[in-house]
Amino acid sequence: MGIRSHLAVSVGKTSQWVLKNFFKGGSSLPGKLALKVDPHILDHLAKDYQVVVITGTNGKTLTTALTVNILRQEFDEVLTNPTGANMVQGIVSTFLSARPKKGKKFAVLEIDEASLSKVTKYIKPELFVFTNIFRDQMDRYGEIYTTYKMIVEGAANSPEATILCNGDSPLFNSVATVNPRKYYGFDHLPDEEQMAHYNTDGVLCPECHHILHYKMITYANLGKYYCPNCGFHRPELDYKLTEMTAMDNTSADFVIDGNDYRIEVGGMYNVYNALAATAVAEYYGVAPAKIKAGLAYDEKVFGRQEVIRIGDKECTLVLVKNPVGLNQVIDMIGLSPYPFSLVSLLNANYADGIDVSWIWDGDHEAFADMGIPQVIAGGDRHKDMALRLKVAGIPEEKIIETPELDDVIKQIADLPTEKVYILATYTAVLQLRKKLAEKGYIKGGMSRD
Repeated sequence: MGIRSHLAVSVGKTSQWVLKNFFKGGSSLPGKLALKVDPHILDHLAKDYQVVVITGTNGKTLTTALTVNILRQEFDEVLTNPTGANMVQGIVSTFLSARPKKGKKFAVLEIDEASLSKVTKYIKPELFVFTNIFRDQMDRYGEIYTTYKMIVEGAANSPEATILCNGDSPLFNSVATVNPRKYYGFDHLPDEEQMAHYNTDGVLCPECHHILHYKMITYANLGKYYCPNCGFHRPELDYKLTEMTAMDNTSADFVIDGNDYRIEVGGMYNVYNALAATAVAEYYGVAPAKIKAGLAYDEKVFGRQEVIRIGDKECTLVLVKNPVGLNQVIDMIGLSPYPFSLVSLLNANYADGIDVSWIWDGDHEAFADMGIPQVIAGGDRHKDMALRLKVAGIPEEKIIETPELDDVIKQIADLPTEKVYILATYTAVLQLRKKLAEKGYIKGGMSRD
């Protein structure tokens, strides 16, 4: 490491210490400062690590957390970026925070789809995990094919790295890649001829543009697909979930490659995250007992079914950001065996996506059949959310429209049920957690740690 690199590390670590000890934050600024001194500092910081990169539309954060939990059962040093700083400067900050230990060193990094090609100019992962690609923040990412092109190009910067991708997604089998590929997916039901819902993206055959058929669908366009016109079909799976033993709104039991596992978080979409993390662990030869211990680690991740008590209310906070993710959350909520109230917070900042038309593609109509006694519509775009809920069939007298988060928190304490689900877009989650921290309901606020 040259003088410039040493200076960059010194500047980064010093600023990190100051920010942590005096300002209680600073996940990206140290990396930004280090990059100013040495634009290639990441080359030096990451060179001794086996790097696993996790990217995709939905599931990055929980898949990363589960993967880290599992690998830490086997390896002494597993570095990660838990604060959501998944652009170049945030990744630099992550490596600056490392305290080197002996033995094999891993870095498991969640990286934004649009940032992947920028980060992989400086680090060389040996494994990429592609979770899924759904329509999301179209003002930022464009159509699903554009997003997939972004991450394929990012992976191509490390052509010898394996791509471990969701085999149930037709998109991940749509183009050839310079990287070798392995696939994980569901194989838990007998074949049954079916087609995806008419409002589903990504169901055209990439070879002949005929509409794909399915022998099994988990949700959206994921499943055992095939084209009856040209023969395009799902590839052979390297890692398989073969049985869903049980699933409710707070947990799931399942079998992967002959081993029984459990996660303490509900919903089919989270089982996919667990399957991806298990596939990574099997790729690195981690024993089933250690995988089980890592998956069972019951620490709710920032905004992912995070449970917060507000007065006598038990509130489950869930991040929502696109129609497919929202529909999976609605399905999970529908499994609840108890009455609950609902809070829906909608923002339209850059990190949320400034176009909120996506809420009309979400199945809010399902809420009308759940007998919800009270709904709060809040956030910067509370009027849009209130209108969507009214159109969905929720009686107007059950909807409280509240723009200010301080008032939302007060109203939650007065809701008629003990259980409350809070659905919020990304910046709304941050703002709410900050307010809750200020009022003493939680520790921290803006970060995930």
